[in-house]
Amino acid sequence: MPTNKAAWLTEAKAYPLQVNPAPYTSPGANEIVVQNAALGLNHIDYMIQSFAFIPFVYPVILGEEVAGTVFEVGSDVTRFKKGDRVFGLTASFLTKRNSEAGFQQYTIVEDSIASGIPKNVSFETAAGVPLGVATAAAGLFQEGYLALRYPSASTTPVSKNGDTVLIWGGASVVGSSAIQLAVAAGYEVVTTASPKNFDLVKKLGASEVVDYNSSNVVEDLVGILSSKAFVGGLDAVNSGGAVQAAAEVVSKLKGIKILATVSGVPDGISETVIVKPVLATTIKDNAVGKAVFHDYLPAALADGRFIPLETVTVGNGLESVQSGLDTLKKGVSAKKLVVSL
Repeated sequence: MPTNKAAWLTEAKAYPLQVNPAPYTSPGANEIVVQNAALGLNHIDYMIQSFAFIPFVYPVILGEEVAGTVFEVGSDVTRFKKGDRVFGLTASFLTKRNSEAGFQQYTIVEDSIASGIPKNVSFETAAGVPLGVATAAAGLFQEGYLALRYPSASTTPVSKNGDTVLIWGGASVVGSSAIQLAVAAGYEVVTTASPKNFDLVKKLGASEVVDYNSSNVVEDLVGILSSKAFVGGLDAVNSGGAVQAAAEVVSKLKGIKILATVSGVPDGISETVIVKPVLATTIKDNAVGKAVFHDYLPAALADGRFIPLETVTVGNGLESVQSGLDTLKKGVSAKKLVVSL
């Protein structure tokens, strides 16, 4: 049995994370153990560390995204074998098991939310993919949310005035994933971004983009979307009144008045709009996980149909996780921060 280490949050609001030994846990029937080579960093991690708004039993290991090689395979897993290059979303937020958290050398990942890494994709790039994709997929494809068609390798671009989705914050990690997933599912995408990222979101497949800082952003989006077959929206950023503005747009449109959001639901939202927060890990227990992580991502990454955000490696080793989170907290635009191991 190998030795394991983790970057531990030893108590509520403790700083910095402490690198200490951690147990090694063998996988269950539908799980794999990933020997991590790179870890994705996310806003939720420093927010938990700073504000302790999720009730954990401490000490706890954080981290939602891993990439590396399969070290051990559960008895019912047939897609992977030891030594395969893989990336995956961790499920520790739901299961409360430290063995399924990311910031350690060995992480248990459920088969339904793991993908093989193509030869042309690095561990670092792969480590930045899972949470953004899973969050976007949870809002776009799950029943009770937008319930869109699943992404397909054979989908051809749609013509304007077809079924159209609003993605608020298209240059974010979640937004960039959502644009590509929706386009691959056969939908037109209208999005928001800062002007410096207009070219990026159009490259990813958005047909129209509006500056979210514009005083006329709501009116401009309504003008664009009112002539289209609107099928719902996704707020992909948790700041700047995004959910309120996106909900105002949706309230003024005909069609499906559902807005999925990575934020909470604030007061004052129009009663005509259904605003639903998304949780990425919920897709592990339904058909969406398989549709995205099994059927779409491996091939789409391999042939360049899915383009991850630019990855920036901010350190090496578990000792770099804290400094990486500190960098992320200062603000990052249209990039994904990762740590190599």
